[in-house]
Amino acid sequence: IILLFLIILTTGILVTNILGRRLVALWEKLLNRIPGFNNIYNILKKVSDTVLNTSSQSFKKAFLIQYPSKGIWVIAFQSGDYRGEAESIIGEETINLFVPTTPNPTSGFFILIPKKNAFELDISVEDAFKLVISAGVVTPNSVKIKDKK
Repeated sequence: IILLFLIILTTGILVTNILGRRLVALWEKLLNRIPGFNNIYNILKKVSDTVLNTSSQSFKKAFLIQYPSKGIWVIAFQSGDYRGEAESIIGEETINLFVPTTPNPTSGFFILIPKKNAFELDISVEDAFKLVISAGVVTPNSVKIKDKK
C-alpha cells in the first residue's frame, strides 16, 4: 500500500511540473505514431477534456426524455443553445440534447426536441454521467425532476 501511494504521489509531482508536462507530451507523441490508435486516442482525449473540464460549458444540465419512442425514458444532457432554423420549423422553443450510449458516452445522438418534452433532473451532470456509464449500477442517492416554471 505504501509503495502504491509513493508511485501515485511521484507520478502526480512529475506531471504537475515542467518535466512532467514534457514526459506527457512525449508519451502522447509516441501514442500518436501508432497506426489506427492515434485517431481513437485523439477523439477520446478531446471528448474527455470537454466532458471532464469543469470550467467549460460542455454539458449544462441533465434531463429525462422519452427517446427513441414514447414510453422509453433516457437521460440526456443539454449541449448548447442552438435555436436557428430548427426552432422556427418546429414552432416551439427547443432544447439541444446529447443522448449518450452506454457504456461508452463518447458516442450517442444529438437531438433537438421541444423544451416542454424535456424534464430537468435535480442531479449534477457528473452524477448523471456515472449513472449512464455504469448502465444504472452506480446511482445517486435520489433522482428528482425539478419543478417546471
